[in-house]
Amino acid sequence: MPAHALLLVLTAALLHAVWNLAAKRWGGGTHFVFSCALGVCVLWLPAVLWVGLDELPRWSWLAWGFVAASAVVHLGYFNCLIAGYRASDLTVVYPVARGSGPFLSALAAVVLLGEQLGPSGALGLAGVVGGILLITMGPRLIGRGVVDHEATAQIRRRHGVYWGVATGTLIASYTVLDGYAVKVLAVSPLMLDYFGNVLRVPLQLPTLLRQPQTFWPELRRSWKGVLAVAGLGPLAYILVLLAMREAPLSRVAPAREVSMLFAALLGGQLLGESERGWRIAGAALIGAGVIALAL
Repeated sequence: MPAHALLLVLTAALLHAVWNLAAKRWGGGTHFVFSCALGVCVLWLPAVLWVGLDELPRWSWLAWGFVAASAVVHLGYFNCLIAGYRASDLTVVYPVARGSGPFLSALAAVVLLGEQLGPSGALGLAGVVGGILLITMGPRLIGRGVVDHEATAQIRRRHGVYWGVATGTLIASYTVLDGYAVKVLAVSPLMLDYFGNVLRVPLQLPTLLRQPQTFWPELRRSWKGVLAVAGLGPLAYILVLLAMREAPLSRVAPAREVSMLFAALLGGQLLGESERGWRIAGAALIGAGVIALAL
C-alpha cells in the first residue's frame, strides 16, 4: 500500500472511532439516525456544490443503482450500530462489528465456494474468534470475576456480540458495493456518501412521522452527537474510499481495522467501561486476525 494511502486509512480509522464514541454517548433511536443523515445533507452541501455536481449527468443507471443499494445497506448498518450501543458497551459492539465482516466473508468463501484459506487464513479466523471470546468473557475465561451480579453484565455482552455481528455483516455488504462504485464505476467518494445520505432521509420519514412529538426533544438532547457523526462520519469514509482508489481493497479494508484499538482505548478511558484491559486485548487480537485473513 502506498504511504499516502496508508496515512489516509489511519486518519480515517481515528475519525471513525471518534464518531462512534459520539454515537455511543449521545445516540438514541431512529430520530438520531434520521438527524445524522439530515445533518450530513446540510453540513456537506457546500462541498458537494463546490466539487461534484457536474459529475451527476455522467452517472449511469447502474451507478445510481449502486448508490441506492448502498443507501439502504448503510441505513440498516447505522440502525444496527445504534441499537447495539443502546444494548451494550462500545468496547464490545465496535470491535465485534469491525471484525465479524471479514470473518464471515472468509467463512462463506470456504463453506460455499470451496476456497482454501491456508495457514494464515486459519490463524486469522482463530484470531477473530479468540478476540470475541476475550471481549465477551473477560476474566471468566480463567475462572475469575464470576459473581451474582455478573449475570446482567453477561447478558449485555452477549447482546453486544449479536448486534456487532449483524452490523459487521452489513459492513461487509456496503464495503463491496461502495468499493465497486468507486473503483469500477468511477463514482466520486464524496458524491457516493452524500447522495447515499440524501436517499436515506425519505427512507426514514415514515418512522419519524409516527412519533413527530419526540423529535425535537431528542434532537435537543443529542445535537452534539449529531454534529460529530454528520461531520466526521462522511470525512472518515471518504478518506477510506479515496484510499481504495490508490490501493487494493484487500489491503485497505484490513488496515482500517486499527480503529478497533482506537475505539477500545477511547471507550475504556472516556466512557469508563469495565474490563478495559481484556477488551483492548480482544480488539487487538481481532485486528491481527483480520490482517491475517487479508494475507
